[in-house]
Amino acid sequence: MIKRQLTFILKHLAEQFRVIAVLGPRQSGKTTITQETFNKHAYVSLEDTDNRSFAETDPRSFLQLYHNEYGIILDEIQHVPSLLSYIQTEVDRTKRKGYFILTGSQNFLLNEKITQTLAGRVMIFTLLPLSVQELKEASLLPQDINSLILQGSYPLIYADNVNPLYWYPTYISTYIERDIRQIKNVTNISLFQTFIKLCAGRIGQLLNVSSLANDCGISAVTAESWISLLEMSYILFRAQPHHKNFSKRIVKTPKIYFYDTGIACSLLEINDPKQLATHYLRGGLFESFIFSEILKMQYNKGLTPHPYFWRDKIGHEVDCIIERGGKLHAIEMKAGKTINNDYFTALTYWKEMALSDAGTSYLVYAGDESQKRTIAEVLKWSDITKIMEMFE
Repeated sequence: MIKRQLTFILKHLAEQFRVIAVLGPRQSGKTTITQETFNKHAYVSLEDTDNRSFAETDPRSFLQLYHNEYGIILDEIQHVPSLLSYIQTEVDRTKRKGYFILTGSQNFLLNEKITQTLAGRVMIFTLLPLSVQELKEASLLPQDINSLILQGSYPLIYADNVNPLYWYPTYISTYIERDIRQIKNVTNISLFQTFIKLCAGRIGQLLNVSSLANDCGISAVTAESWISLLEMSYILFRAQPHHKNFSKRIVKTPKIYFYDTGIACSLLEINDPKQLATHYLRGGLFESFIFSEILKMQYNKGLTPHPYFWRDKIGHEVDCIIERGGKLHAIEMKAGKTINNDYFTALTYWKEMALSDAGTSYLVYAGDESQKRTIAEVLKWSDITKIMEMFE
C-alpha cells in the first residue's frame, strides 16, 4: 500500500472539525485514504444508485440507518448535494468532531450554496494523484523523468502495474461520457473531446480563449464554460499571473496546465519516452509536471495553494512565484538535462526587480544533480520535495 502524505494532517484535523471533506479527481485515492484513516467509520458510496435514491428520497432515515459511535464516510457526495443540509443539522445538534467524512470528485464545495451550508464546520482537503515524494518512499519512482511524465501519477497505474497507454484513454472516455454529463449537459461529446485535446496542445502556454474557441469551432462563451468544467473536475488548472505591480507592463493572462501529465500525454498521443524526449511540447509538459508537484506539496500540508507566474510584455518571465513568509519565492523550470548560464537569466532579473520582496530562488531542471548556486538553489527534478521546506 502506498502511504499518502495527507494521512497525518487528515487524522489530526478530524479531531478539530465536525466535517472533513476530501476532494480530488477520480481515482486519485480518496476512497482508499478515507477508509484507511477512518477505518471504524461506516462507509457508504453514493455512486451506488440504490444508496443515492435512498439518500435523496429519505435523507433522515438514510443517515439514521448508518448512525454509529464512530462516524460515516459518504463517498462521492456530489451526487446528493441536498444531503448536506441534513448533515449540517446533525453536526449542529451533536457537535461531534470528525463524524462525517465526505469525498467528492467534482470541486462542488466551491459552489457558494454548498460552502454556506457547512461554513465553519468543514475542513476541506484536496488529494491529487501521487507525488514524487510518495512514489519515492514507496520505491516506485521512475528514474527517467520522461517515463514519469508519460506514466503520470495515478495510484492504480503503480499499485496494479497497469499500462498507462491503455488506462488513460479509458479514464478520459469514462470521464467524458459519464462525469461531464452529470455536471453539465454537453450535447456534442465529440466536439468536447476535440476541445480537451486542443487544451493539451496549449499546455504551459498563455491561455487565449478566443483562439481556442475558433480552433474548436465554438463560441468564446462556450470555451470559457468548458474550461471551467475541466477545472471543476480536476483535469486542468489555470496559473494566474502574479498581481503585484512591479511594472505596469505585465502580462495579465493566465497559463494553462494539467493536473496530471499522463492525461495530457494521452491526449497528445505521445506513446513512449523517446517520442516525448523530442516532442515540441516537452517543455510545457515538464512545467506542468513541476507545477502540479508544487500544488501537491501544499495540498498535502492542508494548505490552499496560490502559485502564480510572472511575465512582462518585454519577455521577462519567472515560471512560478509563491508567496510565503512575507516573501516572493521564485521557481524556474527547465526541461533540459544540462545546466547552462541562460537558465539563471530570469531569476537574476527577478531578484534585481523584486529587491526586498524576493525570497529564495529555485531552479528545477530535468537533470541528475542538485547543487547550490549564488543566484538560486538548483534542484534535480527528483529533489523537488526540498521546496517543501518553504512550507514547514
